[in-house]
Amino acid sequence: MPTELKEFTAVGLIPKESPLQSKKGGKHLLIGMPKEKSSEEKRIVLTPEAVGLLTNNGLRVIVETGAGLQAQFTDQDYSDAGAKVVYTAKEALEAEIVLKVDAPSIEEIEQMKPGSCLISALQVGRQSKEYIEALNAKKITALAYEYLEDKVGGMPVVRAMSEIAGSTVMLIASEYLSSVNEGKGLIMGGVTGVPPTQVVIIGAGTVAEYAARTALGLGANIKVFDNHIYKLRRLKQLLGQQIYTSTIDNLTLSQALSEADVVIGALRAEKGRNKIVISEEMVANMMHGSIIIDVSIDQGGCIETAKMTSHSNPTYKMHDIIHYCVPNIASRVARTASYSLSNIFTPIILQMADLGGSEEMIFNYRWFLRAVYTYRGSLTHAYLAKKFNLNHKELQLLLAARY
Repeated sequence: MPTELKEFTAVGLIPKESPLQSKKGGKHLLIGMPKEKSSEEKRIVLTPEAVGLLTNNGLRVIVETGAGLQAQFTDQDYSDAGAKVVYTAKEALEAEIVLKVDAPSIEEIEQMKPGSCLISALQVGRQSKEYIEALNAKKITALAYEYLEDKVGGMPVVRAMSEIAGSTVMLIASEYLSSVNEGKGLIMGGVTGVPPTQVVIIGAGTVAEYAARTALGLGANIKVFDNHIYKLRRLKQLLGQQIYTSTIDNLTLSQALSEADVVIGALRAEKGRNKIVISEEMVANMMHGSIIIDVSIDQGGCIETAKMTSHSNPTYKMHDIIHYCVPNIASRVARTASYSLSNIFTPIILQMADLGGSEEMIFNYRWFLRAVYTYRGSLTHAYLAKKFNLNHKELQLLLAARY
C-alpha cells in the first residue's frame, strides 16, 4: 500500500491523498458521447454511474450538453461523475472512441477524427451506400450493436433491447386495442365470461419470450410460429407451460391470423434482411381493427404491409388493420434501456483501455471482432457489400497484414 503523504496545518497532521497510480500498459482513452440528433432517440450509452467508474480508472469522458436529458440524466450528474460537459457535438465527435445509440449522420461522420472508432447501432434498413463510403473516407473503424457478441457467443445488446421491446410491445398493443385509440375496444387478456384476446407471435426468440410472458400474465391466448423446432421447444421450457406452437406454413398461419386481435412480428434475420412470412393477402383477411406490431422492422420486417414509422407518428392503417412499426421501441423506456446499455459497454471499454485501444480489442477477441463492419477504410461485412454493391475485404486478412 502506498505510503501516505502528510502536510502540516494549523490543527496538526492530516493525511493527504496519494496520486492515483495508472495500470501499466493501459491507455488513457478519450470517450465521446454526442447528443442524439434524432428526436426519436432518447437513450444514452453510459449512465453517470458508469462514467464515474471509467474516470476513476483513468479514462476521460466528454459528454455533449443535454445528451442524457431524455433519459433523465442531467449535465450536472455527468459533471459530478468526472465527465467534461461540452457545448458542441464536434468536441464529442472528435474523441478516439465515439459512443452513440443511433447511427451517426453523414454530417456527424465528417466531424469525426480520422482513424477513430465508432460504436453505435447500424439499423441496416435505414442505411445507404453513402453512409458506408463516408465512414471509409475517414478510415473509421465502426462496430454495430446488432453484430456484437459476448464471450459465449450471445448477442448482449440485441438480447437486452429485445427483452425491453418484448416486455413493452404488449403494453403498446393494449393502448391501440382500446376504444380511445379507435381500436377494437378490447382489454388485453380478458375478464370472467368474456373470451380472452388472441395473440399471434411470429418468431420464438427473446422478443417472443418476453412478449409471451406479458401476454400470458395479462390472460391472453397466444400462438407462436417459428421454423426452428428447437426454438419453439426452448420457449415452452422457458415459459414453464404448454402453449400453442407451430412451424410457419401458409394454411395454419393464415387461419391463426384471421382470428388474431394482436400480431407481433418478432423474427430476427440470421443473415442480412428478414424474409417476409406474412403476405398482404393474409393481412387483408384479418379482422378489422386488429393490430400488427413488427418489431423486426429495423431489419426490413417480416410482414409485407409493414413500413417503418416513428415515435411521433407510430401507426398507420392498411386494410383497416392498425400497423405499429417503430424500429427503436426500447427508446420508449429510455432510462431503463440506458442502464441496460451501460451495463454492457462499461466493462468492454475498461477492457479496451487495459489493452490500449479498440484495435487491440479487435485483434485479441473474436467476439468483439464480429461487430466490425468497416475497418480503416475498408468495408468488412459481406451482406452490406452485397446490399450496397460495394467491394469488401475479410477483416481477418486485414489484421493478418498488420503484422
